[in-house]
Amino acid sequence: MSQPAKKGTKKAAKSVSASAKKPKGFTDEERAAMKERAQELKAEARRGADRAEGERAVLEKIAEMQGAERAMAKRLHAIISASAPALSPKTWYGMPAYAKDGKVVCFFQSAEKFQSRYATLGFSDQANLDEGVMWPTSFALKELTAAEEARIGALVKRAVS
Repeated sequence: MSQPAKKGTKKAAKSVSASAKKPKGFTDEERAAMKERAQELKAEARRGADRAEGERAVLEKIAEMQGAERAMAKRLHAIISASAPALSPKTWYGMPAYAKDGKVVCFFQSAEKFQSRYATLGFSDQANLDEGVMWPTSFALKELTAAEEARIGALVKRAVS
């Protein structure tokens, strides 16, 4: 018996060169954030949960930001601190964050850090923002107006309730 002819078994030559492919894995920014997190964990283990040290670290991270993002981060820090004084400032993956009982509740991610088109105010699963079966956990920020500041203050209060 003869073998049936195989149709379409040749693979097409790849037209994309190896250097033009997108890199797989983590970006340089993501790797840097992971290294920062490792350093943060080591520092926290040495000093414990020191609120003053966490505040200093957050303010240092904010000071490293540029222009409008720095102003936005300063304002967010003030809003979050006033709305939820029980939250402890700390850094988390090199970002300003605010924790309850050592667990991050919310954080600010600058657009510059991850080369994004907008900054983000994010909430972790520790935040009490549950509303039905679906709710937002992060918000894009381009600027802060009085309306956004009021909404953020209310969200943060709700997140720690």
